[in-house]
Amino acid sequence: FIHIICQCTEQSKQHELGSHVICVAVCLGTDMKLDLPSSLENHYETLRLLYTGCQVVHGNLEITHLHGDPDLSFLQGIVEVQGYVLVAHVSVSLLPLDNLRIIRGSQLYNSSYALAVLDNTLGGQGLRTLRLRSLTEILLGGVYIWGNPQLCFPDPQNIIWRDTLDEQNIHARLHKLQLRAPKCPSCSSVCGKSCWGETAQDCQTLTRIQCASGCQRCKGPLPNDCCHLQCAAGCTGPKDSDCLACRHFNDSGVCKENCPPPTIYDPSTYQTKPNPNKKFNFGATCVKTCPYNYLAMEVACTLVCPRANQEVIVAHPDGNEMQKCEKCEGDCPKVCYGLGMDNLGVMDNHGIIMVTSTNVEQFNKCKKIFGSLAFLPQSFASKFDLICLAGYLYIDAWPEEWTNLSVFENLKVIRGRMLYKGVFSLAIQNLHIRSLGLRSLRSVSGGLVLLHNNSQLCYTSSLPWDSLLHPTQGPHRIVSKNQDEEGRVCHPLCEGGCWGPGPSQCASCKAFQRATECVEQCDVYQGSLREYTDGSLCVACHSECRSLNGSASCHGPGAEHCSECRHFQDGEFCVDHCPSGVKEDQQTVWKYSNATGHCLPCNTNCTLSCTVMDERGCPIDTRTGPGTTIAAAVGGVVLFFILLALLVFYLKRQKKLRRKETMRRILQEHELVEPLTPSGASPNQAQMRILKETELKKLRVLGAGAFGTVYKGVWAPDGENVKIPVAIKVLRENTSPKANKEILDEAYVMAGVASPYVCRLLGICLTSTVQLVTQLMPYGCLLDYVRENKDRIGSQFLLNWCVQIAKGMSYLEEVRLVHRDLAARNVLVKNPNHVKITDFGLARLLDIDETEYHADGGKVPIKWMALESILHRKFTHQSDVWSYGVTVWELMTFGAKPYDMIPAREIPDVLEGGERLPQPLICTIDVYMIMVKCWMIDPESRPRFKDLVNDFSAMARDPPRYVVIQNDEQMSMSSPVDSQFFRMLLEEEGNNMRELLDAEEYLVPQPNHFPRTQGDGASRHQSYREIQDLRPGIPDRPSTLPRKGSRVDRRLPNGLSSGHSVENPGYLVPVIVGAATSPAFDNPYYLDLVAKANAVARAAALDSPETLERDGGVPRHVNGFLTSTAENPEYLGLADTWSGYT
Repeated sequence: FIHIICQCTEQSKQHELGSHVICVAVCLGTDMKLDLPSSLENHYETLRLLYTGCQVVHGNLEITHLHGDPDLSFLQGIVEVQGYVLVAHVSVSLLPLDNLRIIRGSQLYNSSYALAVLDNTLGGQGLRTLRLRSLTEILLGGVYIWGNPQLCFPDPQNIIWRDTLDEQNIHARLHKLQLRAPKCPSCSSVCGKSCWGETAQDCQTLTRIQCASGCQRCKGPLPNDCCHLQCAAGCTGPKDSDCLACRHFNDSGVCKENCPPPTIYDPSTYQTKPNPNKKFNFGATCVKTCPYNYLAMEVACTLVCPRANQEVIVAHPDGNEMQKCEKCEGDCPKVCYGLGMDNLGVMDNHGIIMVTSTNVEQFNKCKKIFGSLAFLPQSFASKFDLICLAGYLYIDAWPEEWTNLSVFENLKVIRGRMLYKGVFSLAIQNLHIRSLGLRSLRSVSGGLVLLHNNSQLCYTSSLPWDSLLHPTQGPHRIVSKNQDEEGRVCHPLCEGGCWGPGPSQCASCKAFQRATECVEQCDVYQGSLREYTDGSLCVACHSECRSLNGSASCHGPGAEHCSECRHFQDGEFCVDHCPSGVKEDQQTVWKYSNATGHCLPCNTNCTLSCTVMDERGCPIDTRTGPGTTIAAAVGGVVLFFILLALLVFYLKRQKKLRRKETMRRILQEHELVEPLTPSGASPNQAQMRILKETELKKLRVLGAGAFGTVYKGVWAPDGENVKIPVAIKVLRENTSPKANKEILDEAYVMAGVASPYVCRLLGICLTSTVQLVTQLMPYGCLLDYVRENKDRIGSQFLLNWCVQIAKGMSYLEEVRLVHRDLAARNVLVKNPNHVKITDFGLARLLDIDETEYHADGGKVPIKWMALESILHRKFTHQSDVWSYGVTVWELMTFGAKPYDMIPAREIPDVLEGGERLPQPLICTIDVYMIMVKCWMIDPESRPRFKDLVNDFSAMARDPPRYVVIQNDEQMSMSSPVDSQFFRMLLEEEGNNMRELLDAEEYLVPQPNHFPRTQGDGASRHQSYREIQDLRPGIPDRPSTLPRKGSRVDRRLPNGLSSGHSVENPGYLVPVIVGAATSPAFDNPYYLDLVAKANAVARAAALDSPETLERDGGVPRHVNGFLTSTAENPEYLGLADTWSGYT
């Protein structure tokens, strides 16, 4: 059972040495001493499972009772032992503990020895070489080497133990060392007499006796070769991070006397405060979180909570658990302690405390036991309610008449925090049982599982061991010498194995489960006790539900879930009788049942005398009220309505007078004042930041086109100590006035959007060449992202991206913005879980009374456009829905080109002929039908974006059902994290880490987030907010684009994570008018709409044999998107070729 201690797992810590991360494998030792193992024939396999891949042994390293010539290479990885090392009753010739560097001696053999090597001989064979060539430190305990007649290496008398034993070791003089065996080879000449083997690599390494004065350990004889005081076993330099091992604790590669405490002292407040860097003691290591199956205390990780503390298990949303010890408030809840805790029991010959008939009653009613259970061969009749066992379950004797362990049928978890002989959490051997019967067992958290020598035990091979054992255990189970009789198979209703015969012993059910038994179907439509299905569970209906024939009697467990009531119905609930005289909310409720069985309230408001009842069971109120009360009530009501009528008449008259006065004033001043034509739209209160050129710094070019260049840069606002990574779009100096107007129009659109799924503008710089400043994203566009990562993208990511793009487009529809250029290349990846729509170069904002936009030429993406947009240049929100369908197709084909083998000029004929993009291989019919709906000829037949949001949101909750990808569950997205990208920026900016800030964090600052550079200087954000507050009469309205006055505005959420956007340089393509030859394309997706010269000639040339020969002879295939081609540009001038359609 090995814990990997490093940053890459939840049970982890990391050692950072420079730029390196070291992972350490930690395993548990044993506590058997010289006892025979519980299963001698499986002993070697037990040691192999325990120590394969292990580097640090938490406990004792006991190598005993090994004979023959087994492969012990798995011991070579052990570097550190917390307890003692015992080698006894071993006849193998070589023990390869080559890398063992330090023995800490936290436990000592016979309370005295850290290294004990004794009685290693059998039949003339014995231990010849104990190779400890790296051992340089024993912190506590002596050395005992005796009774090894064949031992040649080491020579106990010639090893310089005073160098290995620590000078503060109180057992340093406690030795018992035998003489070396005769006829042994000598050490290598370079070693002298002190060696661990006969080669030159086996010399004893000295790290203390050769040191200069004052050194505890050193790497050489010079004074500057001394190791740090916190070092043990030697070092490579003088610092506390140069140690080969730590004397006390290792904190991320630095040796310290203590781990960082949970609280620190704050001298400014004279109080203690929580330490954000606190760590727990885990052996000789400081860890940020305790490993799996360990309990977190205030300063350390433990396996057992101390007195006055209770165990608390906190479940996380991801399914993992955090286990910790908390102090009890007052007396702790009464718990059951297992053997070795509070109950002495009876001790067997091996010192194991057992359960007998005299103490078994103490455990009968316990649901959780802190401790362990082991059983002697004494017959007792008992059944356990046990659900969780913190220690181990060991059984090697059982009553003959019992054929299984069904007395533990409620046991769900064996945590294994205490192990049998330090090894096993579940050990069952030498029994005559036929099945295990542990039908509720779902987890064995620690230690090994041993099922051995149970001559009649069946069904073990069918059990789901992979789900029972924790992932860190791997195949840590030993199942041997059990019976697998022919014919003993699991019940047909079982799935995934079983614990015994019958439908009640299934590990899981193939169909349905009623209580603890698997059944073929639930009693929904028949049976005396009707049920409903909850997934695969059969749950009984409430007793007040009526059994119906041919239909379900209920749809839930409560009385309010009945289809029909057995007796009466009171509101939503079925009851056996209507409430009569029942107290409810300090009032008495009286109800009667009508002819249909419904409970209705009685008319009489009985409060005092309720003894007289009518035939329905309702009380009769015998009191008569005075007539004056009724008259007063009626008069008050009449007076109220008269006053209300007068008030309404007055308000209407005042409104009419104000309207007359307004009309009179307008008629008198009509020459001075423009007439009012209110639209009902909200004012556009978007803020356009005008940035100074001195605030911007360009770092490097991201892309370039005919109209300008996009730079990666940094925005450093004046007066604020922050730097914000941005993308800067700069027009060329010779750009036309029309291009300047278009980039300002693009700035107007981008400044007005406020959605987490749409890129926003940070500001503009009005230099001689206009500059747009936007967010910077390092991940690039979604098209390139899916192409580069197609082998690591699962169904969940694809459907989530579809949902987010639909939400962004739904927002643009709300603010009446037609994008006109939606495609995967115009969606940027903020992180693998968040994408944003960008590139508003073609977007147009509709006025309050407009529903469509007519284009007047220019470049448009032909293969992404709706048919009405191609033929009539009409763009609406429903034409954006067509483009959305093509974008989804791009994602589902991992970046394939739509209509790849079809020239752009033929697209209208193809679409009018009924052809559409083919169904992607990974898409189910559900997803493809949504795409087909988006490509309907009639725009009104296409779904709205809010419908697409609902459809894809439903699919994203169950991705594998709608998108089928091989190895979908193993897919993982690995993209650069924000910190890596910021670190790259910092290297270019001179490592000003404190000043770098994400754009969205700057736009929505947290309290006290920006430090002020001067005591009286206001930041840009402070002055901006003051300006907002000082504007009288204008409400604070974050919505920035015109919309209906009744529509509720949406504000950008504060909780968005930081992200970056990048402008698409592929859109900076020149418009070439009247060119004598074909235009040159910077981006193959675009073609000039207004270039009219030689259009027909070019069309004929593209279809000529010479053109096919020049292009490689690639024929055109309808809807072919798998074969690459350079034939067709994706964009074509509308006015050039389709004069018959326009």
